[in-house]
Amino acid sequence: MRVPVGAVVQINLVNGDGATHDITVPDFNVKSNQLKDKGASTAIVFKADKKGEFTYICSLPGHVAAGMIGKIIVGEGEVKAAPQGADISRNPMEVGTPVGKRGPQTVNVKLETTEVLGQLMDGTTYKYWTFNSKVPGPFIRVRVGDTVNVDMSNAKDSHMIHSVDFHAVTGPGGGAAVTQAAPGSTKSFTFKALNPGLYVYHCATPMVAQHISNGMYGMILVEPEGGLPKVDREFYVMQGELYTAQKHGTPGEAEFSLDKLLAEQPEHLMFNGTHNALTKTHRMEAKVGETVRIFFGVGGPNATSSFHVIGEVFDRVYSMGDLTSPPLQNVQTTTVAPGGATMVEFKTEVPGRFILVDHALSRMEKGLVGFLYVTGKDNPEVFHTNSKPDGDSGH
Repeated sequence: MRVPVGAVVQINLVNGDGATHDITVPDFNVKSNQLKDKGASTAIVFKADKKGEFTYICSLPGHVAAGMIGKIIVGEGEVKAAPQGADISRNPMEVGTPVGKRGPQTVNVKLETTEVLGQLMDGTTYKYWTFNSKVPGPFIRVRVGDTVNVDMSNAKDSHMIHSVDFHAVTGPGGGAAVTQAAPGSTKSFTFKALNPGLYVYHCATPMVAQHISNGMYGMILVEPEGGLPKVDREFYVMQGELYTAQKHGTPGEAEFSLDKLLAEQPEHLMFNGTHNALTKTHRMEAKVGETVRIFFGVGGPNATSSFHVIGEVFDRVYSMGDLTSPPLQNVQTTTVAPGGATMVEFKTEVPGRFILVDHALSRMEKGLVGFLYVTGKDNPEVFHTNSKPDGDSGH
């Protein structure tokens, strides 16, 4: 494994055979407790404060000779080229144009289902199934009363049949009953946007859960008459999960695991398709004093989200995507079910890095984290400290 100088490193150890094991990094003077039972786990944490190549081992007699040894490279060192895939992560700033005060009209929506080898995390790729080659699919924005024409094409080089089910549609399968498209074909339908709200759409071709997990989900916003109130920033964020045969962190191309899907044991959980989507690839920014709106949905297919922004309180939460009832106010964490959505709003009072999480916080270790950077003048009446923020803090 390779880490930068100064990084805080956590190594998790799981006993896979029932023999007694531990893990130690002698050069950093860190050693775990011994694990004696199969399935037991432990971890070591240390700061990689010196450059070089170091070994980690099982310290029990004979275990190094049996192969229980590995290498940690801190800083520079020889690194094999990591596999590269396409960037399939959806830019959270791609939220479409607000409908404003216009009347009902006809809106044309074009979707293409594609199967793309994408970059899941550093060193790991995955064969995603997508709408328009990004995860989530495009953010579709219409008005209540609009007539919506949907054309869904399945790319010629696809191997699977794909379809689309809009939760905003009143009709057979939300459209899925008439859009089962073989590779190279196009299916179409028209619907009337009857109900304002924020809705999920997804592929509904059997096995439906596999198609969703592989990346086939997105959201459609049906704005109420008169549109939504104006805000300074809008972001589009969706949570998803992947079930891979390989353990989280294994380099190379990860493969789908049906057994883990049916057991609801994901190896990866992500915002906007990949581990780095909202931490490195796309930078969410706002200024002090601005009002932020996040359209948040859960593709799933299985995990419920406890959506939270560390260091902020939601001024308004439009629970379950309901845009016509009075919003909840002053909410710390909001629950969003698979196939569900919510809209949250808050005013940024102080500068800093604010962290988007599912408050089932162990999921951060599987990739589920995003950053919102707020710039501007300090506001000591709201928050004051003489200390510098600790970059090694979990928050």
